[in-house]
Amino acid sequence: MFKLWSTILKDIRILTRDKLGLIFMFVMPIVLAVVITAVQNSTFEMLNTNTVPMILCNRDTGEAGKQLEAAITKAGMFRIQTVTPDQTDEAISGRMHTKDAVIAIIIPADFTKKIKSKSDEIAVKALKNFGMQANDGVKTDSGSVQPITMLYHPVLQETFRRSIQGALRSALQVVQNKEVLKSLYFNLNEKAMPDSMEKELIGSQVAINEIPVSRSGSRNIPNASQHNVPAWTVFAMFFIVISLGGSVVREKLNGSFVRLKTLPTNYLVSVLSKQLTYLFVTVTQAAVVFSLGIWLFPSMGLPRLALPDLAGVTVVTLVCGWCAVSYAIMIGVFAKTQEQSNGIGAVSIVLMAAVGGLLVPSFAMPQSFQFVMKLSPLHWCLEAYYGLFLEGGKLKDVAMNILPLLGITLVIQLITLYGLRRKNLI
Repeated sequence: MFKLWSTILKDIRILTRDKLGLIFMFVMPIVLAVVITAVQNSTFEMLNTNTVPMILCNRDTGEAGKQLEAAITKAGMFRIQTVTPDQTDEAISGRMHTKDAVIAIIIPADFTKKIKSKSDEIAVKALKNFGMQANDGVKTDSGSVQPITMLYHPVLQETFRRSIQGALRSALQVVQNKEVLKSLYFNLNEKAMPDSMEKELIGSQVAINEIPVSRSGSRNIPNASQHNVPAWTVFAMFFIVISLGGSVVREKLNGSFVRLKTLPTNYLVSVLSKQLTYLFVTVTQAAVVFSLGIWLFPSMGLPRLALPDLAGVTVVTLVCGWCAVSYAIMIGVFAKTQEQSNGIGAVSIVLMAAVGGLLVPSFAMPQSFQFVMKLSPLHWCLEAYYGLFLEGGKLKDVAMNILPLLGITLVIQLITLYGLRRKNLI
């Protein structure tokens, strides 16, 4: 025990001298957690507080154009700037180049006329299919409706653009359905549809009850902090490879291994010391980042991190930390130089984060990557944390994520032992 404690003290002294490693282990996760959470939270707020700037040019003077304009406003996604109908497409584009808006909607001049004609045509066909005679006074125009023009700034991502298209199509559908119903009613009753009936037929939509899936039965919707803080904590844990892997390489190069072999002890004691020392570091990393999410984020205007089951968080943190430490030691054992350890370690962590779901959501991964994703320890770390933070689960609920992570850790430990024996270090 004395040998182990002495070795731990030695590793702590080495760790405190590694200023760059300490920056990677503590400053980097704090910066990542704050910046990524702030960016993602501002995106959520932009969608939820009508801050997407839009230019709306209604060149139609009829009722359908006004209804479409009202429907777009009611969608609740945009901060609308209305421009006069005489504005040209080039002038609107010019305003978008200056970032006045990222979206512009142009309603064509004959929109009402074409929509009315198309609705009458659909109503006539529907009545004929039912074997009923349509009103002879109804005139139809076979010409197609001129499309709505949507100008968008190239900076707008495709997924966000598609969501805007969906909102616009919904607004168009409301206007078209209203005109078709009006035409059908007029053909059947030879009088205009009352406003009360119009509201009853069109305004009474089935409600959508949104319920987040939760193991605990909670209805709380996870915020940006619940998504980002665990993810970047895992990323930071594995980045101890810069400090720990480099420490193992330095000991190999400066003769420490040879000196240890002359002492009445085993190098495995040194390996165990490093694991315990850096496991404490990973737990401290998690405690620091989680504490920031709980107490600092609210004062910065960011959503507060809600800490789930404490026992589950503790066990998951210990297992994730142990896996990260084991991986860093393995890299250090097989690397021949400190540059190799830093380069291979950093690149491999980024790659495992990419395929593991930290950089791209796991459900968005192509089918061909599903097997590779499950080989990444970061994937199982993230899944275990998400089971606690997002799904409100407890330790027993994330056991199936912890077991594969323990298996991967044991494989890494065996590979490390093989490398130590191959180099005659034990």
